[in-house]
Amino acid sequence: MEAFDLWAQLPSVLPEVGLTALAVIVLFADIYGSIATRRNVVFVSAVGMALLALVPLIWVPDPAQFEKGVLLWGGMVNYDPLSQIFKVMLLLAGAVTCLMALGDKGVGDKGEFYLIVIVATLGGLMMSSASDLILVFVALETLSIPLYMLASFRRGDLRSAEGGMKYFLYGAFASAIMLFGFSLLYGFAGTTNLGGIADAMSGGFDGGLVAVMAALVMVVVGFGFKLSAVPFHFWTPDVYEGAPTPVTAFVSVSSKAASFALLVRFLTAVFPPELAIAGVVIQDFWVNLLVVIAIVSMTLGNVVALRQSNIKRLLAYSSIAQAGYTLIGVAALQGLDDSLAVASVSFYMFMYIFTNLLVFGGVILFIAATGKEEIKDLAGLNRRSPWLALFITIGLLSLGGIPPAAGFFGKFFLFQAAVKSNLVGLALIAVANAIIALYYYLVVIKVMYVDVGPDDEIPVGIPRAYGWALGITASIVVLLGTIAVTPIYNWAALGASGL
Repeated sequence: MEAFDLWAQLPSVLPEVGLTALAVIVLFADIYGSIATRRNVVFVSAVGMALLALVPLIWVPDPAQFEKGVLLWGGMVNYDPLSQIFKVMLLLAGAVTCLMALGDKGVGDKGEFYLIVIVATLGGLMMSSASDLILVFVALETLSIPLYMLASFRRGDLRSAEGGMKYFLYGAFASAIMLFGFSLLYGFAGTTNLGGIADAMSGGFDGGLVAVMAALVMVVVGFGFKLSAVPFHFWTPDVYEGAPTPVTAFVSVSSKAASFALLVRFLTAVFPPELAIAGVVIQDFWVNLLVVIAIVSMTLGNVVALRQSNIKRLLAYSSIAQAGYTLIGVAALQGLDDSLAVASVSFYMFMYIFTNLLVFGGVILFIAATGKEEIKDLAGLNRRSPWLALFITIGLLSLGGIPPAAGFFGKFFLFQAAVKSNLVGLALIAVANAIIALYYYLVVIKVMYVDVGPDDEIPVGIPRAYGWALGITASIVVLLGTIAVTPIYNWAALGASGL
């Protein structure tokens, strides 16, 4: 590869290169730095990732080529708006997570925590632009292995150790199934390039319909685990409850966002609408499969969440339901206008990242101050810390889809995409589930503002840096539900142009 070609392709992986450099800086600062330097590792990590999030926004060498999407680095990397949107999401999620970890003394004072978050974010970035089975699997493991480590970060906590072990065992099993599906696809096509696989199977493929569908199901199993969709969700409640709360916040957003970016690209590239084997359109099969998974995930997640008394387990089942909502947008890719489906998924993930981090950020601070995780322990939080109660309320209202929080438009775009793709029944089921979910979100808000707790007179303070993190996140959630809806949605709609 000529030097000119190398520099021309550099913008497509510049955030990844920057994260690698940041990981090295954080590692050496933590090992060889002074005490004061080690204390500032959190700010170096957060500011570094926040600045890298600006790179995809300000440096686009060839806008016309970028919007159409182009394969670089030997066809391994797809440089297009969809990848850049999700890279910005993941980098901002990592930056906010680092700041919120300050509220957890068992985690926030460990320099290796920030290093692992950076490496996990690097894996997510690679997933969002991967266009080759080899890079897809490398990226998946680069994201997954650090998350296993983070889930069991508190080695002396039995719940954390148990959650991390379950996460690892389920993850290893799901990765093995997915890799077997990848190997079948490679065997059918003789290439690892996502677009090349579709081309090979379109040209007189005689490998058998059942074999192709089996490979597709295996790949969906792997994605289902990452998304915590039913029936691949069993790890979620235990990991969410047992892992340190900053880790739970990061796992709940990073794994989902990166997986949805890759899932949209994988399904549209490998199984496009024109691909038919033995007279069967493969897209119809995966659309119906995702519709079933979406319905079951929404329903089970919301119904089981009604019975939870632990706030982290409630948010775990809420996360399962949120995965079901987002799968609506992926299933809607069968429609005539892919831009609406892609935009709905991208916007919902953008909204969900900040919403979930806001809720978990408030929960992190509350648990750190009180040592309690039960919903009933939140009684009287409005009197103990009005701002903290307000931040959690904004996040819960957004998850419930109540304006002016961002969740309202997030759900509206998903339901609209479903209706325009003739998935009206799916949209109606989703609306019913949204009403169910609103009940348990409002119960938590009622406990904070109406119920009287035994510690009403003991205030819960918010550290300055933590307050800034929560305030900025809450502002973004409100802006995404008001004046920022149109520009972010239009930006998200560009993601379909490169598919």
